[in-house]
Amino acid sequence: MTAPTPGRDPVTTPARPPASAARLRILVPEELRHFLPARRRGPARDPDGMPCPYDGAASLGHVVQSLGVPLTEVSRLRADGEPVPAAYRPPDGARIELFPVPRPQPLPPTAPMPPRFVLDVHLGALARRLRLLGVDTACRNDAADPELVEQAAAERRILLTQDRGLLLRRALWLGAYVRGSRPDEQLTDVLDRFAPPLDPWTRCPACNGTLASVPKEEVAEQLPPGTRRTYDTFTRCTACGHLYWPGAHHPRLAARVAAARRASGGGPASGDGSAPRGASGSGSGGSTSGDDAG
Repeated sequence: MTAPTPGRDPVTTPARPPASAARLRILVPEELRHFLPARRRGPARDPDGMPCPYDGAASLGHVVQSLGVPLTEVSRLRADGEPVPAAYRPPDGARIELFPVPRPQPLPPTAPMPPRFVLDVHLGALARRLRLLGVDTACRNDAADPELVEQAAAERRILLTQDRGLLLRRALWLGAYVRGSRPDEQLTDVLDRFAPPLDPWTRCPACNGTLASVPKEEVAEQLPPGTRRTYDTFTRCTACGHLYWPGAHHPRLAARVAAARRASGGGPASGDGSAPRGASGSGSGGSTSGDDAG
C-alpha cells in the first residue's frame, strides 16, 4: 500500500467508486430508440433516463455507442444539463442527454458542396435513384467495409448504410444510417436529412458517370431497329459508354423525379416533360438493358 503524502489529508481525495456501483442515467430521445437493444426500445418512462452501468473510465462517446447508438446519429451530448464532447468522462450518477442530428444536417466545413455519397452493397437500388436525380453517388457491389470507410475519407463522401457496425468504425470520416426498408422510403430519408441539390437526368444510373448528349447518327448503328425508328434524343455516359433515351420506362421515372423534387422543396424537374435531358431506356452495343434506375 502506498503511504499517504506527508502533510496531505488522504480523506480529501475520494476514491473512484467500484465499477459495479457506478451508474449513469441516459435519456435517449424517440428518434434514436430504435438503435437500442430490443428490451430497451420501449417508450422512455423515466424522465431522468434509463440506468446504464459505467466503469468510471470510458468516454461518453464509447458509452453511447456501447448501447448501439452510432455517434453519426447524435448531434449533441449534455451531462447534467451542460454541453460536453464525446471524449468527456462523466462522474458517477450523471444524467446524460442525447440529441439526434437536425434535418437538414449541417456538414463539416471540409465536406464538399454539393455533398457526395458512397453506399454499401445493400443499398444499390437507392444508389440508382440518387444518380437518377443527379446526386454524385458511388456504390460497388464488391467493396468490403474497410474499403468503404477508406473511400469515404479519401473522397470526402458521406457513407450511407444500414449496418450499424460500419457506422461505429473509428476511421469513418462521416456517415449516416439510412431509414426505411424500401428504396423510395430510403430516398426520402436521405433527401430530408442532407437536402442535396438535384440535377436529374445528368448521371449514369449504372456507374455514376456524367451524361452528355450525343447525335443520333453517331450511335445509330448501336441501336435496335425499333429504337432507331422511334427515338431521336440520346445521351451517353462519358465513363462507361451506356446509351440512354426516353424509352418505355420514362413516364414512371419522370414521376419518381417529380416526387423527389416536391419532397426536397424544389420545383418541376428538368426532364419531367416529353424531352428529358437524360433517358430511361438504355443500351450498349445494340442491346437494351431495361430500367437502370431500379
